[in-house]
Amino acid sequence: MLPAGSKRQRRACSRPTARGTRRPAGSTRHRAGGRRGYARTRRATPRDGTLATRTAVAQPRTAQWYPPHPMHRKVDVMTDKLTVSVLGTGIMGAAMARNLARAGHSVRAWNRSRDKAEPLAADGAHVAGTPAEAVEGADVVLTMLYDGPATLDVMRQAAPALRAGTAWVQSTTAGIEGVGELAAFAHEKGLVFYDAPMLGTRQPAEAGQLLVLAAGPSDGRQAVTPVFDAVGARTVWTGEDSAAGTATRLKLVANSWVLAATSATGEVLALAGALGVDPQSFFDAIAGGPLDMGYLHAKSALILEDRLSPAAFAVSTAAKDARLIVEAGEQHGLRLDVAAASAERFERAAAQGHADEDMAAAYFASFD
Repeated sequence: MLPAGSKRQRRACSRPTARGTRRPAGSTRHRAGGRRGYARTRRATPRDGTLATRTAVAQPRTAQWYPPHPMHRKVDVMTDKLTVSVLGTGIMGAAMARNLARAGHSVRAWNRSRDKAEPLAADGAHVAGTPAEAVEGADVVLTMLYDGPATLDVMRQAAPALRAGTAWVQSTTAGIEGVGELAAFAHEKGLVFYDAPMLGTRQPAEAGQLLVLAAGPSDGRQAVTPVFDAVGARTVWTGEDSAAGTATRLKLVANSWVLAATSATGEVLALAGALGVDPQSFFDAIAGGPLDMGYLHAKSALILEDRLSPAAFAVSTAAKDARLIVEAGEQHGLRLDVAAASAERFERAAAQGHADEDMAAAYFASFD
């Protein structure tokens, strides 16, 4: 089956129909758990589905922390209301900035394309013209940019206004080598560095229900915990040494599964269409068994119902993450054939014009 004509015509021709396709029932909240030794935080959700204000654990009125750098200075944390600089306000960064503002923090936002940051002004955020302006006077700097090199470039632009001892929450999926380079920059500037990638896409980000994977010194965690509480449902601490990238390593492992499942979803729908099989027959065949997945239904619905925009997680970003996963495997003597194939599918879909659509649009990579 070959799609022809415009993008919409191609979809109409190449997308299999779904009789009675089940819609995803919504995201499932992560339950508290994990291996012993991991610290966790929780967000309470009332029965009506709204987000309740988390009751904070009582903290001493004055806490002190010291960055691991000769230029360290003592910082007094008198309140959990912070000035947070958010650098990068795309799908994830904008949602995080809004939740920080709703939690009562003072938010200073910057984005390379200012028009993506401007709507945050309505939520009470100050939209800055430069990275240096955004980080001026910030207690915490949060970066959610495209990749490691982009993050390093932006932080270098912000450097003149960065204060030694400021906490830096680095949430970009930067890869293992990338995190090492960012940690080195943080040490050079006397910043307290936290490797803190997030698991989740647009919907959990907007609801403040991300899973925070974090690594960094325990002495300064009281400065970043209010940030994690505002954007996430749970925080999993993976270690003290943020430069080792233990949180990023866990994120790459998790993303390898997510991207493989997304690629498989697109292929199974493409094959069903080519063979004249109603996708609902497949869903019915696996219903309730170990092969059934909520994620399969969620991504299938985006394809079958032509709801690929706005993206929950863009094709171009998925391609970048898949390449980081392949590189991480190669660095440790592994061949990750599925991840490599996924990277090629995402890149092919992007070249076909689907770069800014949801990563489920990798479905179209099955067609010439």
